[in-house]
Amino acid sequence: MTIQFYHYPKCTTCKKASKWMTEQGIAFDAHDITVETPTKEQLKSFYEASGLPLKKFFNTSGMKYRELGLKDKLANMSEDEQLSLLASDGMLIKRPLTTDGKKVTLGFKEQEFVDSWK
Repeated sequence: MTIQFYHYPKCTTCKKASKWMTEQGIAFDAHDITVETPTKEQLKSFYEASGLPLKKFFNTSGMKYRELGLKDKLANMSEDEQLSLLASDGMLIKRPLTTDGKKVTLGFKEQEFVDSWK
């Protein structure tokens, strides 16, 4: 599977990650996360493949996260409700979300990208 790169084009972190991957010669399919938001089923498979807590999939510094008061609500939501919420709005998802179907990285930390995608 080609690497899938879910990003927000105006996000500087996403731009850095995209630039890094291009410079490394790593092929990827880019998806604007606000237009091609991953489905609930895709998010569930990404979550299961990542080994990370589901909370890590939320863009906790985003305006939408704050507007919805999710800091206080997530703990009382089921996994299913959280996945539905993430699938409802790409701006709630930590980005870039990068996956090859087996591995998943959230955000951009260069060393993590070296370890995962190089």
